[in-house]
Amino acid sequence: MDYRRLGRTDLKVSVICLGTMTWGQQNTEAEGHEQMDYALDQGINFFDTAEMYSIPPKAETQGSTERIIGSWFKARGNRDKVILASKILGRGTSDWLRDDKGPTRVNRAQIFEAVDKSLKRLQTDYIDLYQIHFPERPMPWGSNPTRFSKAAFERPADETPIAQQLDAFAELVKAGKIRHLGLSNESAWGTMSFLRDSEGRGGPRVQSIQNAYNLLNRTFETALAEIALREDVGLLAYSPLAQGFLTGKYLDGAKPVGARTTLFDRGQRYQVAGAEAAIKRYIAIAREAGLDPAQMALAFVNSRAFVTSNIIGATTMAQLRTDIASANVTLSADVEAKIDAVHQEVGNPCP
Repeated sequence: MDYRRLGRTDLKVSVICLGTMTWGQQNTEAEGHEQMDYALDQGINFFDTAEMYSIPPKAETQGSTERIIGSWFKARGNRDKVILASKILGRGTSDWLRDDKGPTRVNRAQIFEAVDKSLKRLQTDYIDLYQIHFPERPMPWGSNPTRFSKAAFERPADETPIAQQLDAFAELVKAGKIRHLGLSNESAWGTMSFLRDSEGRGGPRVQSIQNAYNLLNRTFETALAEIALREDVGLLAYSPLAQGFLTGKYLDGAKPVGARTTLFDRGQRYQVAGAEAAIKRYIAIAREAGLDPAQMALAFVNSRAFVTSNIIGATTMAQLRTDIASANVTLSADVEAKIDAVHQEVGNPCP
């Protein structure tokens, strides 16, 4: 297992990060524990979760994933072996997360409430990397759109300035409740604004950015990759298999029993015009090279210089074993050239 430095911290995280968002709906507590046991045994020391998990989000299951991780920590007594990342939701309309039943915002009161509730569910007294799941300001869906949307960049009256968000996180770092700060679903402007304000105020520096990145969505490369490399704010890549679409299991209208999109019909991001044709071409490249399509897609993400860790998620142990084994797959120059040739033609159909 390869380990990479998290931002400018002293933490080294595994190139494969264990994603957890299915635990509490698709996966039971026992299955979550089994996945964590296996991942740790394979050298994975980095787990990612969020207050809103499990997914799809709903009041009945909110926080279930953190509770499963917490019960595992308690049962195994191994909190010190895991670098743990969680998230505060961000600007949203979900009214079941906060005590006042209001919409979610990234302001001081909600930051403190969210952290304390996560710590309780996780049965720990600190979170290694605490991330803003979605920005406090309104943002276009996907965070790195290929088309401009004026409505998405409106400035609401209740927007919390980045500086004020940083001040609250600084208090939590000082209290020892969180160690480091990260972003998620963020833009180049947002990332640089956080860096500017943290340096100007002496607050916690952003160490990572968790955005979607896969063969169907390489928008991170156009602006954020340079920031990641020059500013040491590496990518924690989520959806590296495009919600499973890059495995080929949904091709030609297939709906596998128990599969995520079959159960929840949440794959629309990867069901747009041009997506399936692109998926078929990438899978053909993998087959021609004698590679598992999932492992090729994951190995591509692993190989990017701006990627700190690749967040994989699985609902079965077979999927988990395949995904983790991608850490040992190296793509040839010929395969990478063929991937880039397809990308040159199809671009980013699923931002």
